[in-house]
Amino acid sequence: MTVRSSAPHETRAPVFHLHMNWNEWRRHFDENARRPLPAITPPSLSEAHRVALAASLTKFQLGESGEGRIAHDIDSAQLPGIDDDYRAALKRFVAEEGRHARLLGMMVNALGGRLLGRQWTERLFVRGRRALGVRFKLLVLLAAEVIGISFYGVLADALPASKLRDVLRDICADEEHHLAFHAAFFGAQRPDPVAARLLWLAWWPLALTAGLVVFFDHRRTLRVFGVPSSALFHRMWSRIVLAGRFGSPSLPVLASNEVG
Repeated sequence: MTVRSSAPHETRAPVFHLHMNWNEWRRHFDENARRPLPAITPPSLSEAHRVALAASLTKFQLGESGEGRIAHDIDSAQLPGIDDDYRAALKRFVAEEGRHARLLGMMVNALGGRLLGRQWTERLFVRGRRALGVRFKLLVLLAAEVIGISFYGVLADALPASKLRDVLRDICADEEHHLAFHAAFFGAQRPDPVAARLLWLAWWPLALTAGLVVFFDHRRTLRVFGVPSSALFHRMWSRIVLAGRFGSPSLPVLASNEVG
């Protein structure tokens, strides 16, 4: 059975520049919040493909559901470059991630899968987010965005045309904007050179570990869909490198690449 789509994917996310202020980001998330939840119909898949896809999506669904704590923590955080508009935008970002969790849950249900209550990779990310304060929590979220975009992208490319594939690509487009949003935050931390250096040093082991976890935890899905490990590695690595340039002028390319 062939599941890989032959049609090229031409959808591009709009460019989001790092000089956007937090009020503009808040308005962006407000506009996104008005979108209704779409109906999701799965593509025609073999049993092996259906089970593998549902198993991977339910793990990501759990991860997308667990970011509410940062929305509370940011209220008391005093950090360079942030204000009440940033705090409001971050809360709306968390709400958008909650929307992604609902969409992924709908996908799992459409595929006949079951949602998870707990999972070891989700617990790993939760512990990481709680380790070293607000900035480190946001660094963990940045790593999750990089990994999520990469994995959702290779899955979407491997699926035949369907509403489920379209929604997966819509999530990718949202996550591209999230990357630019978080990159703008870390660019604003540069007035604190010690913190900026520590964050940069923490980024590499954190991002690489997150990537290895996804390769290990979703290896069966990659194998079933015939996705070469090199394809996922290339997507992850390019974004890990770009995201590691916190605040660099080259970072807007993260939001102008082809989605996925």
